[in-house]
Amino acid sequence: MKKFITTLKNIWKITELRQRILFTMGMLAVYRFGSFVTLPGVIPEVLERQTADSSPSDLLGLINVFTGGAFNQAAVFALGIMPYITASIIIQLLGFAVPYFQRLQQREGESGRKKLNQITRLLTVAITLVQGGGYLTYIKSLGAVDTSIPAAIFWFSNIIILATGTVFAMWLGERITDRGIGNGVSLLITVGIIATLPVAFVAEVQSQAQQNLILFVLEMAALYFVVAATVMIVMGVRRIPIQFAKRMVGRGDSSMPVSGVRDYIPIKVNASGVMPIIFAQALMFLPATVIQALAGPASDLSSNTILRTMSDPFSTGYNVVYFVMVVLFTYVYTALVVNPKQYAEYLKRQNAFIPGIKPGSPTADFIDAVTTRITLPGSIFLGFIAILPAIIAGFGVSQPFAMFFGGTSLLILVAVVLDTMQQIDSYLLMRRYDGLVKSGKVKGRSGVQGIGASM
Repeated sequence: MKKFITTLKNIWKITELRQRILFTMGMLAVYRFGSFVTLPGVIPEVLERQTADSSPSDLLGLINVFTGGAFNQAAVFALGIMPYITASIIIQLLGFAVPYFQRLQQREGESGRKKLNQITRLLTVAITLVQGGGYLTYIKSLGAVDTSIPAAIFWFSNIIILATGTVFAMWLGERITDRGIGNGVSLLITVGIIATLPVAFVAEVQSQAQQNLILFVLEMAALYFVVAATVMIVMGVRRIPIQFAKRMVGRGDSSMPVSGVRDYIPIKVNASGVMPIIFAQALMFLPATVIQALAGPASDLSSNTILRTMSDPFSTGYNVVYFVMVVLFTYVYTALVVNPKQYAEYLKRQNAFIPGIKPGSPTADFIDAVTTRITLPGSIFLGFIAILPAIIAGFGVSQPFAMFFGGTSLLILVAVVLDTMQQIDSYLLMRRYDGLVKSGKVKGRSGVQGIGASM
């Protein structure tokens, strides 16, 4: 504890780091404040009553978790940063399939990155306008709109406000990245997730204190080991050794051959990040969401057994299908992210090679085989993390608190915390102070992998 307090004092001594942390906290406070400012024309009491029974495990509940409760409060940040995330994912996927976006991502350097950022921002505005209309329709279906306000004014003004809120949140994220500490967009999502944790934790403590205190202690122990295992998978890499060819040092007759430098290619165990879970969740939510959108909020899904099972995130059938989809999407997305041919071409240009492997196609085949093998345990673990909330809930843990035992929430929290710790460590080590992590190393900028290049 004494070392930790000393580390905090060292952090405060570094002027630049202190300013960056304070700036980040200020920007996050502004973002949280906007999550409580209700849209004009919305009746908060009616909205609160209608959304009181919403589950954090369905699609709208998941969006509400990511926005820190702003979605269910009809706040100006109700859509949060999610349209920007959607736009980033679309641009990233286009980079795998469309030559123009491939050229911007790989060949045009800084100018290409600026063009992609501009396209992403414009696409974010377009997505926000579409989603804003759908969100206002959802609010109106709940009966939480003041009918005394003309419909045209309500719709036009609030769509503009929602779009402005998303653009402002995007701007906050970029400012945090440039002038703060950590990845701005990732931190905005993390703050939204953490905002719902205290309420769920207190409710769980009160519930278990009246029933079984030993079970609560076991819950905390299980949460600790799950987080530790998640950190291991997020940071885990398979190092493929490479060696650069010998080079001549000196001039004329005095030149001497120098042995090649050894290095390695880090292939991540979880190269796909949270993307497989996001894709799988979207597909699992799709049937019930479409049917309810067509039939109205009051539609009953209980008449169809299969649809009812696939609409219950805590049912056995749902989680079996969900697990399989996460594993499959992990392989698919890893194949898109990790390109063995690009690695082989890069090694060839740098006059480097993998010991015992011929350059060219054999190198690409070797990297592909290694990636395939290490993706298997990574995909199985990712599938297990995805369904872990349902398993934990089966042991009597409340659903809101069980959601923090796995899924996108846990992966994002772990990745962002590791990223922020790495940046703080870099400032401390540059001033010859001890870092936050004593036993082990926080390698690289982890971020929220797979959610757009800017993240």
